[in-house]
Amino acid sequence: MKKIYYSLALLGLVFASCHPMNNTYKSLDADPAPGVLTYTLLPGDYKLVPTSLDANASKQLGLTDTAEANKDVPAILNLKFPGYGNGSRASITYSSPAVVVPLKLVDSSYLIPNPDPNSSGSIIDTAVVYTLTTNDYFLLPGNKYTDFSVAQLLSWLPYKYANAQNGTLKVLTWTPYPATLTVPSSFLYVNGSWRQIYQLTPAQYASVGHGTYNEFTSADDANIASYINELLKADLSVAATAKTGDMKFVSYYYYASSTKTYQRVITLYYNGTNWTTAVVPTSNTSTFVKSGGTWAPDPTVYYTLTAADCTLIANSTIGGDALATVRANLAKYNDFEMGQGQFTTDLVNQALILVLTTDFKTPKVNVNYNVTYLAYTGKDVATVVVFHYDGTQWDIGPVK
Repeated sequence: MKKIYYSLALLGLVFASCHPMNNTYKSLDADPAPGVLTYTLLPGDYKLVPTSLDANASKQLGLTDTAEANKDVPAILNLKFPGYGNGSRASITYSSPAVVVPLKLVDSSYLIPNPDPNSSGSIIDTAVVYTLTTNDYFLLPGNKYTDFSVAQLLSWLPYKYANAQNGTLKVLTWTPYPATLTVPSSFLYVNGSWRQIYQLTPAQYASVGHGTYNEFTSADDANIASYINELLKADLSVAATAKTGDMKFVSYYYYASSTKTYQRVITLYYNGTNWTTAVVPTSNTSTFVKSGGTWAPDPTVYYTLTAADCTLIANSTIGGDALATVRANLAKYNDFEMGQGQFTTDLVNQALILVLTTDFKTPKVNVNYNVTYLAYTGKDVATVVVFHYDGTQWDIGPVK
């Protein structure tokens, strides 16, 4: 009997000793704590994207735009960083490869390789220069006039050239509206849509010593890119918006011989200083969140108040007559003067809700909107307030 007693006592000890291990197992099974990841994708990372999801990612070693990043990056994160817990956030920087569309000449035609890097096809366009006839204007549904704005012309082109293929170039002369528009102008069909591209003017040819015939010749081959770079840099409308990595198609007249003249297109990229034929790699950053055990695009909307938003608030009645001067200063300096007799936190929130209501006509329901504004208390301080739309109204604070 004693042996049985001691055995039962020993068995009880074993059971008792198991309880601490249960806690250990529970700890091992618990979800990892949320974390913050900042990472730049490496060339090899793009190969983690399944070809069934995106056949191009591993070939071009980059992501074309935000939409492509939102589709492909979660697949990379799920494979490369599976250990991050729900609620984690990732700031991912990825390359955006430029699409190269060089132009080559074939006799009297224009040979433009398909912009799709995965296509081996090429397009030959033999009818480049065209002047609209009276009947052409009426191809645009609902149009009653025999003149076009550029926007109308872009809407008209798919009706005139319904079977256009990538690389189709048209140099069009038409009756412009308003009359100050420059014609002729060049239009290029790229990746499924028409776009107006940059075309050199007689004044620009003259500025580089080619104003007699408004053309370049084979003697200029080594300098054409340099000429056009200087012309683009001198054009204030281009210089004001140029960003590193921008790509621009430029159309110009080219004299090869007495029997061969062409309208040529050169593709240039802005490297931050000059327009060059060398491709400038660019990068973008997107945010992702871990939820339900998988990475997904961050639905948060990030918005920074603009000068137009400040003018909107200045023209409102927020704060009443007593705040009229302060609101006027907001429109002038684009910051909120904070303090007694000035903007309060409550008044700023009212102003930001006015902006959200105006700028986001169809807001996303139960998505955080992080709004950044400048608060002035002796110096400007960038301040962020989080709002969300519950389906009926804007509420202060994140979605719960």
